[in-house]
Amino acid sequence: MATLHVDVVSAEEEIFSGEAKFVALPGDMGELGIYPRHTPLITRIKPGAVRIQRADNGEEELVFVAGGILEVQPDRVTVLADTAIRGRDLDEAKAQEAKKRAEEAIRNAKSEIDLAMAQSEFATMAAQIAAIAKLRKK
Repeated sequence: MATLHVDVVSAEEEIFSGEAKFVALPGDMGELGIYPRHTPLITRIKPGAVRIQRADNGEEELVFVAGGILEVQPDRVTVLADTAIRGRDLDEAKAQEAKKRAEEAIRNAKSEIDLAMAQSEFATMAAQIAAIAKLRKK
């Protein structure tokens, strides 16, 4: 069975490193699905869930990323994330509270920069909440 090595890292720590059968994640232009022997690729990724089908037990590992860079080689996938959180460590209550704060910041923005920052934070928290919902469906 063909596999690929997957590394998901953030500035703080290595989140996942191991062999996988398949990886799916939110690319800049849409959802990407990567199997072993994929064509080489470098692209930006959007906030959302990285789903990794492990080669050892077939289970799906979920990691939330707040954006970053994806590099794909035929036998390796590397995700360099701005922020990455293991699925089991996601906190829905904190994400909902951060989303509410971002909504308020959008309403109270005094400049275009403040508005853009608040919208970015809102999008990240909405993606995190969606990742939590995917994790619950498993």
